[in-house]
Amino acid sequence: MQWLTALFTNPDSIAHIILAYSIVVALGLALGRIRVFGVSLGVTFVLFAGLALNYFGLEVNPTVLGFIRDFGLILFVFFIGLQVGPSFFSSFKSGGVVLNCLMILAVVLSVAVTIVLYFLFDDTISLAQMLGVHFGAVTNTPGLGATQEALAQLNYHGEDIAVGYACAYPLGVVSIIGTAIALRLMFRIDLKEEDKHWEAEEKTTNHVSIFFHVIVANRALEGRTIGSIRDFIGRPFICSRILHNGEITSPSADSLVHVGDTIRIVSAEENKDPIVAFFGEEDTKIDLATEHSPITSRRLVVTRQAINGLTISDLHLSHSDGVNITRVYRAGMQLFPYRNLHIQMGDELYCVGPENSVKRLAERLGNQVKRLEHPNLVTIFLGIAIGILFGSLPLAIPGMPVPLKLGLAGGPLIVAILLGRYGSLFRLITYTTSSANLMMREIGIALFLASVGLAAGENFVAALLVGNGWLYVGLGLFVTIIPLLIVGIIARKFFHINYHSIVGLLAGATTDPPMLAYAATLSEKNSSAVAYSTVYPLAMFLRILTGQVILLAMWSFVTV
Repeated sequence: MQWLTALFTNPDSIAHIILAYSIVVALGLALGRIRVFGVSLGVTFVLFAGLALNYFGLEVNPTVLGFIRDFGLILFVFFIGLQVGPSFFSSFKSGGVVLNCLMILAVVLSVAVTIVLYFLFDDTISLAQMLGVHFGAVTNTPGLGATQEALAQLNYHGEDIAVGYACAYPLGVVSIIGTAIALRLMFRIDLKEEDKHWEAEEKTTNHVSIFFHVIVANRALEGRTIGSIRDFIGRPFICSRILHNGEITSPSADSLVHVGDTIRIVSAEENKDPIVAFFGEEDTKIDLATEHSPITSRRLVVTRQAINGLTISDLHLSHSDGVNITRVYRAGMQLFPYRNLHIQMGDELYCVGPENSVKRLAERLGNQVKRLEHPNLVTIFLGIAIGILFGSLPLAIPGMPVPLKLGLAGGPLIVAILLGRYGSLFRLITYTTSSANLMMREIGIALFLASVGLAAGENFVAALLVGNGWLYVGLGLFVTIIPLLIVGIIARKFFHINYHSIVGLLAGATTDPPMLAYAATLSEKNSSAVAYSTVYPLAMFLRILTGQVILLAMWSFVTV
C-alpha cells in the first residue's frame, strides 16, 4: 500500500499531480451542476473543490502548479478571442455603441467603488486583497490571473489574492442576478411585453440583406450592363435572377438589362428605396426564386485552404456561368458579399445560379464539412506565441513603479481577436468548430481554477474562520450591486433599452455566464445573448487591464 500512499501524498510526482487535477476538476464540475434557486456555479465550482481539497492536505509542486495555472488561462482567453473576433468590431455599430458605453460605465464605477472601499478600510485590508475581492465580485477570473501576474512582477509576498476572490465570488454571482430582479421590480417589467417590443425593434433596426423584385421601367437603362448600373447608383446590390422574354437566368456583371425585365435584387434594407426608384418600380406579385427555372440556390461551405483569404472578386464569378453569391454567413452573422470581402475557412456562401455551375463552384470552394473538423494547430500555437510576446511587451508609463504589461491574459486575448477578424488576410486558417472551441475554453478555465484553489485552500479557510473573510464578502456585495444598479437604471430610464438586453448587458459587463443562463429562463428570444456578446469582448479586455492599472498606479502610495 506504500505506492498508494505515495500517489496521494508526493506533491512532486507526475502521477500525483495529474491525479490531483483530475479529482479537483471532476469533483468541481459535478458539484457545479447543482442548482440552487435556478442558479448554478458551473465550472467555477472547480475553484471551491480545489480550495477544499487543498485544505485537507492535497498539494501540488508550486512550479508545476504555476505553469498549469498560466497555461490554462492562456487557453481560455485565446479561444474566447478566436470566437468573438469575427464579430468584435461590427458589435460597435448601431445599438452596440450605447451598450458598450454603458458597459464601460459599469467597469469604471466598479473600479471607483473598489478604490473608495479600500480607503475606507485600508487599516484592515490591503490593496492586493481588495483587488481580489473586486474580481470575485465581478466574477472575472482572467482579471484575477492578470493581477496575480502583476503582483509577481512587484515581488508581492502577502496573502494570496485568490482568498478575497473566493470569498466574494459566490455572493457576487447571486447579487448580479438579484440586481436584475430588483430592476424588474423597480420598473414593473412585463416580460411578454418586452419580447414584443424587442421584436418590433429588430424589424426596424435589422440591417441584414433582404431580397425584392424590380421591373425595369427606366428607359435610360436600356442595353446597359448590371455592373455599370451598380457603379452609377453607388449602392451595393446583387442581381440574383433576371426574367427576360419569359426566361429566368442568373446574370453576371456583364449581363445586359432591357426595359420590361424583372430582376430579383439582394441588398441592405436601407438601399432598397433608391434602387427601386432608379430601376422603375417594385414588383410584389412575383418571386423568381419559386418560378420554374433552371436556376438553383445552395449554401456552400468554404473548406479548401487555397480559398482562405481570397476576396469575392478573386473568385471571378463572371467566369462561372452566371453564379452569384448573395449572402455570406460567418460566426452567426450575415454579411453582404462586397467584392473586397475576404473569405474565411468555415464561411457559408449562399449561391444562386445554374445547377451545374453551382456544383462546379462547390468543388472549387471545397464544400466538405468534414474537413472543418480537422484542427488547425499551426495558427493556434503561432497565435499563442505572438500573444505572449505582445503581452510581455513593457509599456513604460511615467509615475508607475514598473512598466504596464498586457500579460498572459491580455496579450493572447488581443492577438486572438485580431486573428479571428483579420487572419484570413495573411492566409491563416483560424476556424475551429464550436464544440472544439468550447472544449478548449472549458479545459483552460478548469485548469486555471483548479490551480488557484490548490494554492489557496488553507488561507481561504483561515480567512473565513479567524481572518477577514466575511469582510471580503460584504465589500464584494457593494462592488457588485452599486455599479450594476446605477447602469441598469440609466439604461432603462434614459435610453429605454429593452429589459432583456439590460440583463444581457449586466451579464456581459461582469463576464458572468450564470447570469446569462438566468436570462435564458426569462425569454425564448435571444435578445439577452445578443447584448451579452456585444459587450463581452471589450468588457473582458477592460477587466483584464483594470487590476494592473489600479495596482501599478497606487503601488507607491498605499499599503499593499
